[in-house]
Amino acid sequence: MNEPRRNYGGSVAQTGGVAIDQGLRQYMLGVYNYMALGIAATGVFSMLISSNVELMRLIAGTPLKWVGFIGIIGIGMMAPKIIFSGSKAAAHAMFWTYAALWGLMIAPMLYAFTQAGAAIEIYRAFFITASVFGALSLWGYTTKKDLSGMAVFLGMAGIGLLIAIVLNALIFKSTMGSLAISSLVVVFVAGVTAYETQQIKSMYREGSSMNDRAAIFGAFALYGSFVTLFVHILNILGIMRD
Repeated sequence: MNEPRRNYGGSVAQTGGVAIDQGLRQYMLGVYNYMALGIAATGVFSMLISSNVELMRLIAGTPLKWVGFIGIIGIGMMAPKIIFSGSKAAAHAMFWTYAALWGLMIAPMLYAFTQAGAAIEIYRAFFITASVFGALSLWGYTTKKDLSGMAVFLGMAGIGLLIAIVLNALIFKSTMGSLAISSLVVVFVAGVTAYETQQIKSMYREGSSMNDRAAIFGAFALYGSFVTLFVHILNILGIMRD
């Protein structure tokens, strides 16, 4: 009588494990689907904006670019609170506004490469970005190593790089400085991608109603890393080409 009970108990545990695995896979698939849609929306929006030459000049040649830059940082800081405490509609609004704003800021850069006959570099940068991002996100998902200890270092490094970007853009205006900063940002975002993926995975709770919000937040975080990685890889390719 005891043996069947042990087998039955084992099958229940196994079924529960399978259910958790399936739920986690669906949750992570939702994260990557949201992220992919955000990237596609940014691409479409950038193409629409870049078709207006006057608007390109307005964005690239006036303080409007700094308004957009501050807007991206501001949304990034407010996103966690709004996504988890506001309505689901507000969470979606935050994500799509973020994607649209990135599209607005990237458009002049894509336009410049296209006008210079270097459109191939855009596709090359996207391929490199997708490869690096995919590899680091997969590692972050599968590794057994706890990456939570990276949080403080990544936070400090992020602030340092942000200051360096602003100083170089406003004061030094150095091409070699831009190359060095972009190279460091690529390394930094690579670490962030692995860290974020592990944290997003750990946010999943079986049967929780918060999984949808967590998926939107995860997509928001990974989308930001992907686009940042793409912009700086494209900058590196452009400088090396010149």
